[in-house]
Amino acid sequence: MPIRLNKFLSQQGIASRREADRLIQAGRVAVNEQAVQDLGLKIDPDRDRVIVDGKKVKPRRAPVYILLNKPRGFLVTMSDPFERPTIRNLIPSLPDGVHPVGRLDKDSEGLLLLTNDGELAFRLTHPRYKVPKVYAVRLKGEVSAAERAKLKKGVFASGRRTAPDGITTLGADSKNSLLLVKIHEGRKREVRRMFESIGHEVARLRRVSFAGLKLEHLPSGKWRFLKKEEVLKLRHVAGLT
Repeated sequence: MPIRLNKFLSQQGIASRREADRLIQAGRVAVNEQAVQDLGLKIDPDRDRVIVDGKKVKPRRAPVYILLNKPRGFLVTMSDPFERPTIRNLIPSLPDGVHPVGRLDKDSEGLLLLTNDGELAFRLTHPRYKVPKVYAVRLKGEVSAAERAKLKKGVFASGRRTAPDGITTLGADSKNSLLLVKIHEGRKREVRRMFESIGHEVARLRRVSFAGLKLEHLPSGKWRFLKKEEVLKLRHVAGLT
């Protein structure tokens, strides 16, 4: 059955749909020996031969789902030209085709999901599906009622209006505030920029929940495979049967 090329690449664990579109636009994808740049192109997976960067896309591998408690100081990427620490250093036996779902910047920590299930990854990160992410945020200074109201109304961060889905105060004094912040988008440094826009520097940012997944007692720097029931819940959250 014909499917869109970007969806096929996502299903095979090559890249997310967005990244697949970038690969296609860059001329790095060929179908039946012909380079293609049509983002709407459909292919027949059973008949067409798809090549990315000169390598044939092999049949899909068994799905892999990994939960990592990322420490501070590690880049969420598979390699770094400057040889800085990456999450691959934490999971040295990471299977090919397994990629992080979404992002955490180098100075942030906490729950990170990795998988080769491209369709699930796409749905978990696309704002359309409103998948919740919860962060424990330690700020410098106390957030006033007026500042909370401003955040709730929406602030501009990186040129776009953004607002949290919810904020809960866990503790506060004149020097620091500890908040739980819930969002469903995942734009670069979104939470940090949200608070910077109201004059508060984020001292520590830790993702504690994603799509219902929690770290529980997983130590920092450690990882584990998801349990079957956790995968089923993720697929339910993402609207997949």
